[in-house]
Amino acid sequence: MKVVIASDSFKGSLSSMDVAGAAAQGIADVFPDCEIVKVPVADGGEGSVDSLVSATSGKKISAASYDPLMRSMEAGYGVLGDGRTAVIEIAAASGLALLDESERNPMAASTYGTGVLISDALGRGYRNFIIALGGSATNDGGIGILSALGARFLDGKGNELYPCGESLSRIRSMDVSGLAKDVSASFFNIAVDVDNVICGENGAAYVFAPQKGADPHMVGLLDSGLDNLCAVLEKETGRHLRELKGGGAAGGACAGLFSVLPSKIARGAELVLEAAGFDSLLEDADFVVTGEGRVDMQTGMGKTPAAVAAAAERRGVPVICMAGQVSDDFHGMGDPSMPCSGHGVPVFCIQSGIVSLEQAMDRDNAFRNVRRTARQIFSVVKEASALRR
Repeated sequence: MKVVIASDSFKGSLSSMDVAGAAAQGIADVFPDCEIVKVPVADGGEGSVDSLVSATSGKKISAASYDPLMRSMEAGYGVLGDGRTAVIEIAAASGLALLDESERNPMAASTYGTGVLISDALGRGYRNFIIALGGSATNDGGIGILSALGARFLDGKGNELYPCGESLSRIRSMDVSGLAKDVSASFFNIAVDVDNVICGENGAAYVFAPQKGADPHMVGLLDSGLDNLCAVLEKETGRHLRELKGGGAAGGACAGLFSVLPSKIARGAELVLEAAGFDSLLEDADFVVTGEGRVDMQTGMGKTPAAVAAAAERRGVPVICMAGQVSDDFHGMGDPSMPCSGHGVPVFCIQSGIVSLEQAMDRDNAFRNVRRTARQIFSVVKEASALRR
């Protein structure tokens, strides 16, 4: 038997490779001679750099930058094994995890630090980029990143505005004459893990800003600010942004970057799987095991398990999914009428009973639970195989 394990991290508990290691032990408990292939994967959120660097035998670089509140910090990014492609997570310098809960304020937070990392990579000669947009603390439409690269956002009197969520409603024009010259010679793959548009009831502010510290009044201000930013950017660049799928990722940073940079928007999970050569790893596989910390209604919209399931289904390989939590709003992955939708993938919760969140998130407990769940699943596989014989 050959089993390929390609799970996202269980955020705050187990890394992608931790999950794979635990599942591998559970499978080996039942099938000790099984060939197990462990693939580190992510979907554009935290862990994308580690997954891509590991999958391609790349390297990491550390650079001086700024956190979402413009405090100096050291942050890292990755370089793929090709030696040409830099991978930068917005979470590294502009992430929610960098702020205490009392500090979270998307009106004040900026993506400027992420732009500083991009600038550092440009200075080192990298011209191909993957920008992973999951886990941000920001709702600035990407103006922080663009400001760090030399763009200027101006009010009605021509004054340059500080690049944060609060400034969005006051922007009247953009000046890109000072944009770093190497930007036009580069290409940016913008990796997203959501489908949300930039503004409106399904937009960045209404859906994601509350978890970043916004109260209902702030949400309204941020949404109208993003709408204003769209008007300015559409006028300046000619690109239509309001209906852009994924444009709301990272507080609208996706739409902002797409409007100015030479770029394309791609599913983060698909980029990672492609870089890892996932399709070739499925050759002769009997099962694929995937998972993530919480499986919910967004899982089927292009998160790691859905992308893994789609790739495996194209090869005719059955998929099993494990999760730390399965939400009541989860009703399957993808559209059941579409081929390779992942709709029929069984999902198993690793919890064996009622536990506190702290217990569920404990690394050792989570590792044991993944191993036990994998062992139970593959015990059923073994019994079913015996019955068929």
